[in-house]
Amino acid sequence: MRATESPGAAGTDLALETRGLAKRFGHRAAVDGIDLAVPRGSVFGFLGPNGSGKTTTIRMLLGLVSADAGTIKVLGRDMPRSLPEVLPDVGALVEGPGFYPFLTGAGNLLRLDAADRHAPAATRRQRVDDALERVGLGHAAGKKVRAYSLGMKQRLGLANAMLRPRKLLVLDEPTNGLDPQGTREVRNLVRSLAAGGTTVFVSSHLLAEVEHMCTHVGIMSAGRLVAQGTLDELRSTGQSAVLVTTHDVGHATRVLARLGLVPGPAPTPGTVLGGGLDGMAPEAIVAALVGDGVRVRGFSVENASLEERYVSLTGEGFDVVG
Repeated sequence: MRATESPGAAGTDLALETRGLAKRFGHRAAVDGIDLAVPRGSVFGFLGPNGSGKTTTIRMLLGLVSADAGTIKVLGRDMPRSLPEVLPDVGALVEGPGFYPFLTGAGNLLRLDAADRHAPAATRRQRVDDALERVGLGHAAGKKVRAYSLGMKQRLGLANAMLRPRKLLVLDEPTNGLDPQGTREVRNLVRSLAAGGTTVFVSSHLLAEVEHMCTHVGIMSAGRLVAQGTLDELRSTGQSAVLVTTHDVGHATRVLARLGLVPGPAPTPGTVLGGGLDGMAPEAIVAALVGDGVRVRGFSVENASLEERYVSLTGEGFDVVG
């Protein structure tokens, strides 16, 4: 699969799908004809540098901004025509949660739920209590939101998105402001929601969290969707390398170079890294090394990491702190 291909469109049940989706602001193309394909039941990580078009795309998916061109389907329905029918099945946390600071956490959720004409009043209090417990805010339900930390407000935003069962959750930076324990809890919560059949679309700047949490990834750069697919698919499209453990480092390096493999920085002493595998059979490389007298103590094929694929596609660094 090439980096720009859109995998799995035909015959796949998709929770989100766009064709040629575009949005311009003046002379600038914020989103430039993207074909997004998010499988149902997946945890889809939406990545890209600041200004790459992620937030604009999310706002178009949710009907907050109109598209200039292209089509959008959410849960199989055309948008924005089907907005009233689709949105009750969609929970969202976009661009940070906004709450009434003078109300308690529970009071905010009760007020928001009461404004939802699809939410049953009879179960409102119980659903609010359950949502607060799920995000670890049961102890702070009676505290006014003005006393909440950034991480607590983020948790409250997640609780609001989950007040009713949803088929799709759209989360923009869901671990923003959370400590490591809170980040792990959100990660486990997202996994449990996906295991129950909910599709989770996560926009994030934390690459390590995406690798731990997501099953699929899409990468944006300068308004274009430059890659999407499963984590394994994206890693496999990068340059693979071989890692040889041997006492004969210099000898092994010369043999790998003769085979057309590009020497790279050795991760540990007594190892040799050769990049650019490009379909060469690993057993043929081992045979060449041994046949030339290299004492091979270990051999493995190293696929490109998601971080390496991201940098190669966007040319930009990334926050990889978990």
